[in-house]
Amino acid sequence: MQSRADHFKANATERLQHAGLQANLRRFGQRFASARAAAIAELDDFAGLRQQAAAWRDMTLPQLDTWLLRFEEAATHAGTQVHWAATAAEVNRIVLDIARQNGVRHVVKSKSMVSEETGLNDALKDAGISTVETDLGEYILQLAGEPPSHLVAPALHKNAEEVADLFEQHHHTPRQTDIPTLCREARAQLRPHFLNADMGISGANFLVAETGSVVLLTNEGNGRLVTTLPRVHVAITGIEKVIPNLTALAPLLRLLPRSATGQPITNYVSLLTGPRRPEEDEGPQQHHVILVDGGRSELLGSELQPALRCIRCAACMNHCPVYQNIGGHAYGWVYPGPIGAVLTPAYLGLENARDLPQAATLCGACEVVCPVAIPLPALLRSWRQRSVERGLRPWSERLGLRLWRWAALHPRIYHWLARRLSRLLRRAGGPAGQLTHVPGLSDWTSGRNLATPDEIPFHAQWAQGRRR
Repeated sequence: MQSRADHFKANATERLQHAGLQANLRRFGQRFASARAAAIAELDDFAGLRQQAAAWRDMTLPQLDTWLLRFEEAATHAGTQVHWAATAAEVNRIVLDIARQNGVRHVVKSKSMVSEETGLNDALKDAGISTVETDLGEYILQLAGEPPSHLVAPALHKNAEEVADLFEQHHHTPRQTDIPTLCREARAQLRPHFLNADMGISGANFLVAETGSVVLLTNEGNGRLVTTLPRVHVAITGIEKVIPNLTALAPLLRLLPRSATGQPITNYVSLLTGPRRPEEDEGPQQHHVILVDGGRSELLGSELQPALRCIRCAACMNHCPVYQNIGGHAYGWVYPGPIGAVLTPAYLGLENARDLPQAATLCGACEVVCPVAIPLPALLRSWRQRSVERGLRPWSERLGLRLWRWAALHPRIYHWLARRLSRLLRRAGGPAGQLTHVPGLSDWTSGRNLATPDEIPFHAQWAQGRRR
């Protein structure tokens, strides 16, 4: 996927002015959050389960190499062929090599965010191999020529009318707008692709080191079809997805669907261990797993390491006021929302995504709902600090921060300036006490009024004991 993360401000401005997108975001905005809240309330000890899940994820990260080698050993013993890829180009090369060795001409996919990172679909197309996305949302976006805008509901930004237009255009069938009918139409279109595919490609929610298994959670039967019907199955996944054993899987299975879609469990939980055995009736003849670095190892041992706990539930973006207003495409790459604002600079380089760490209010909602307790606001602040240290922020912003720091280190001067600035702003606000334009804050006041400060500055109120 071609990154446009360095155009975040322009992307966000465009999305805010898109009436159709705003309507779709409003319609879906609270559904995931409400469903999650109800599902979490069913748990006896969400805080304890969350702490347990985070601990299991943290157990592997400090010795990630050891656990990956254990996974490779167990998976190889089960008949899986394990490949290692440091870059996106290596992932695509490995997949194409497997395809050529097996005479693959047609591929079906079940959602793999890592393959979005690598631009795999384009690489397969350039090699003359047809590829069909089989998750309903991903299929819709493939017809539209668009990337996903959400980790769990990739076509969240589309409404039924838009989908109806796409199906009429590409399926050459009578236009339907009833959602169940559209789903049946998609199923009818996809079924021949499952039956004729030479290779199935999927992602992985987790890798179990103890058994060498790929764990896949889906709500559509396409995941099972993609991983069992074609004679070759390739799972592409980040190296951070490994967990020690099946015991570690249990709390994650309880938390992920509740945090993602508000379900106690997903419709399909698959543990894929090796290719089909002689006594078995279904499964691929070959099973491959590609372990992808793609910048992940650079986070190990740093203050950003907790981001690797992420289980891709999308709870952070479902509760983020920024994402809820601009949608996923504004972030410009595979991973949107708060977790995307942390991961994208790590994977692509901060200089290529300098505005994403600023794309947050730091309200803390993302950290509160994260099922593996990733301290997202702290990680975003870390990126902001790095941006300033590396001179990647505008000179006016850096100068303003230096002046503020100098004043803050001189309390008398700071208090004197605060009193005079308060008086100036109160006069500018007039009797209504509302500021419609403040130099340097035009981006803020263009969309909302700013209340004038109290007559007595906060530090003076605090000194006077006016605390409430």
